[in-house]
Amino acid sequence: MNKRRLLAVTGFAALLPATRSAAAPPGSGGPALLTVSGALGKSNRGALDPVLDQMMVKHGIEFTKAYQFDAAALRRLPAVTIHPTLEYDAKVHALTGPLLDTVLAAVGAPKGDAVQLGLRAVDGYRAPLTRGEAHSYRMIIALAIDGQPLALGGLGPQWAVYDADRVAPFKDKPLKERFALCPWGVYLVDVKAAA
Repeated sequence: MNKRRLLAVTGFAALLPATRSAAAPPGSGGPALLTVSGALGKSNRGALDPVLDQMMVKHGIEFTKAYQFDAAALRRLPAVTIHPTLEYDAKVHALTGPLLDTVLAAVGAPKGDAVQLGLRAVDGYRAPLTRGEAHSYRMIIALAIDGQPLALGGLGPQWAVYDADRVAPFKDKPLKERFALCPWGVYLVDVKAAA
């Protein structure tokens, strides 16, 4: 490679990181995949934008501040692996991701068993539960199944799920009735402080 070509290639390559970071939201390494809204101690974005947040608007979501996680930020949180039998194929799978408790702690959500959580999926499905329930069920925000990232269009890119085989309120229920509180394609967690 001649000197002129080498300088051109390395000069262009030096611009790539700056271009990428300019295109990404502030403090983010990529697009937001999970938004936590409501009663938070930390936020990294402002109010819902009626133009840019179309899916949230269609789902009737409102907030004045929120915290967004991209894929890298979610992967940086300590992860656990659970092994539930899934209703879709009646087989045991390994699901890996951070505990929902860990996600909530990262954004400074209020503690307490009575804190209300609203989990929202991309198809509009809403699962209400309390922080106490999420804690006792050891609910995770699964990012991977059997070592592979969860895909949008499948169960991902995130799935709020627990190990129903080992959680008392669910383990003795028929398989098809164990996961009503586990929205796949979860993209929002709304937090409301206990009254």
